[in-house]
Amino acid sequence: MSADPLGFVFFNEVGIIEHLSRTAAERVMPDGLSMAGFTVLNHMIRLGHERRPPAKIASAVQVTKGAMTGTLKRLEAGGWIVVEPDPADGRGKTVSVTPAGRAIRDQAITRMSPQMAALFSGVSPDELAAILPTLQKVRRLLDAARD
Repeated sequence: MSADPLGFVFFNEVGIIEHLSRTAAERVMPDGLSMAGFTVLNHMIRLGHERRPPAKIASAVQVTKGAMTGTLKRLEAGGWIVVEPDPADGRGKTVSVTPAGRAIRDQAITRMSPQMAALFSGVSPDELAAILPTLQKVRRLLDAARD
């Protein structure tokens, strides 16, 4: 066991897992879809956002507005999102996911599934289910603390 503080050891493991899983996922992304683009599509679809301002998406996925602008332009060029004037405020913009965006997100998940199944062959569904509530609690606490 490490002499490092427990919190550091925990986040170190989470960071390594994130890096390894991101690298594995990047290898199987559909052509033209980056991990940044997948993250935006997944965020909006997972949370059921019909329309979302770019600044709120940037904040949610912890990137700069400039980085988000580039990602949104690539997603829009792919036909995966639509960026339109905000109907409530003509000066702002809103982003919505197109049916093609939902389809490519689903395709990405399908492509990741065999890879994840192989990676998790040594971890049972019961083990994953047991740690999920704690991971979700940590995510909620970190999410609340960032604002």
